[in-house]
Amino acid sequence: MSSIKLFQDKKVRSIWIEEEEQWYFSVVDVVEILTESPNPRQYWRKMKDRDLKQYELYPIWVQLRLRSSDGKRYLTDCANVKSLFRIIQSIPSPKAEPFKQWLATVGYERMLEIENPELAQERMKMIYEQKGYSKDWIDKRLRGIAIRQNLTDEWKRRGISEEQDFAILTAEISKATFGMTPSEYKELKGLSKKQNLRDHMDDLELIFTMLGERVTTEISEKEKPDTFLESKHIAKRGGRVAGVAREQTEKELGRSIVNKNNFLSPKDDD
Repeated sequence: MSSIKLFQDKKVRSIWIEEEEQWYFSVVDVVEILTESPNPRQYWRKMKDRDLKQYELYPIWVQLRLRSSDGKRYLTDCANVKSLFRIIQSIPSPKAEPFKQWLATVGYERMLEIENPELAQERMKMIYEQKGYSKDWIDKRLRGIAIRQNLTDEWKRRGISEEQDFAILTAEISKATFGMTPSEYKELKGLSKKQNLRDHMDDLELIFTMLGERVTTEISEKEKPDTFLESKHIAKRGGRVAGVAREQTEKELGRSIVNKNNFLSPKDDD
């Protein structure tokens, strides 16, 4: 699970490693915050060549794929909280202490959420409420997240692990449900690659998204496919159930469910 954390309005890319139960953070993002360098990558490169060896901190990072500003994922130097503390020690910065306190808080909050998943839901509710979403919409969005998680867990049980394969299967459901892939849907709504399509869906769009994914999960659990092609066919079938329901709903309402509406504000430049 990857996400963006905010420290004093500055973005820090991070990824949760389930097997280790800990966050890893982009070292370059941290270096940029602490040094305010115009070229944090170069600063970090010099640190790796000189300072970290000097302080016997070499190597204490790993390379993980994180999403870049162009929407693609690249191998990025990352470090867990313990290693970041050591890196921060070698960077002279007045932000070092508040950043270390922030890191400790982030790690502690995640551990609490693992022990009590309801805390994570409450945090997400608060974030959506601050963005101006209605309570009814938030309830559907959170339910959709749970349904999506169940589906990805089912795909993993069928031996699917590559992010690209998840994207292909998701596209099959979306095409059968709405007549377009998620990327085409984003284009229709005027969204960038890094914006979450589901955060810009209305109630009915979310409902049919959930229906397609839930039916796909049910079929997969029943038939237990053992090849990717079989899972792809099931994804298309599950999406088609939602697609037929959508088409019937459109006939009753006399309008299209698929629409250009989004939740972007006039100041949103993402």
